[in-house]
Amino acid sequence: MTEKSTPLTFEESLSELESIVNEMENGDLPLHTALEKFERGISLSRLSQQSLEKAEQKVKILLSEQGQETLTDLNTDDND
Repeated sequence: MTEKSTPLTFEESLSELESIVNEMENGDLPLHTALEKFERGISLSRLSQQSLEKAEQKVKILLSEQGQETLTDLNTDDND
């Protein structure tokens, strides 16, 4: 029986991923449960990455419409 569900938002997937990490760091999970949590975590990580990539693409499109061609790197670490 397959169940259609609403896709998670970025915030929901990140929250669930954080919860999984906390559970796994506790170390009290049986091996099979830990593997299931790990698999779910990988899936959530990929979903979050895809959401970020889509958001970045939208920003690039909006900037190009405004005459800007690139994003400005906001990284404040100048340790190069």
